[in-house]
Amino acid sequence: MSDPITIAATSSGVQSMLDLDRLAQASQQLIEAGRALDAASQVPATGGNFSCRLSDTLMAVTASGCHKGRLTTADVLVSDFAVRLLGTSRKASDEARLHGQLYEDLPEAHAILHTHSRAATVLSLCHVGDTLSLEGFELNKALEGVKSHETPVRLAIFDNTQDIAALALDVRARLQVDANLHGYLIRGHGLYTWASSMTACRRHIEALDFLMGCELELRRQR
Repeated sequence: MSDPITIAATSSGVQSMLDLDRLAQASQQLIEAGRALDAASQVPATGGNFSCRLSDTLMAVTASGCHKGRLTTADVLVSDFAVRLLGTSRKASDEARLHGQLYEDLPEAHAILHTHSRAATVLSLCHVGDTLSLEGFELNKALEGVKSHETPVRLAIFDNTQDIAALALDVRARLQVDANLHGYLIRGHGLYTWASSMTACRRHIEALDFLMGCELELRRQR
């Protein structure tokens, strides 16, 4: 692995260590995740945003307005967790601060995926309350830290807003009182989940979408 190099953003004055090998690996992981999630109809149009932790202060995050099924390395930006970009004039996703907040508050999180699947969007609108609990499904065990189908998988639910800074604070406050969340939904918008690796995070997305689809089907039959 190459030695880290120091780079600085001309716009913000931020200076931090960046491991180029780690960035290349993260970029490839984000590109592959985008292709897979696009094929699964989880990120229609330019929906969704993805990131990987690069260090204790930096993340690789997808640029604004990119179709996630057609990402290139040029669409992967580097920023600190406050979304001060390093070495680019491009714009990060409007929701990049939500990624940064999670990396600040969850040191175990090394990958974050935000998707716009049909199941997540519909269930977030029809569920009453601020928590969705998915219980009794064998696939619950696909989530990190869940050892039994009897363990509920819990997702917080937040109202949709364009005030991302305020939403990040709401998520932070919720995590401080509810450390066992596996992700959260934004009403009419989509799902955020995180994990210790991109492989695990992709597994979370796939499992959660299946579980939410099952929950919707059960509700139709009631």
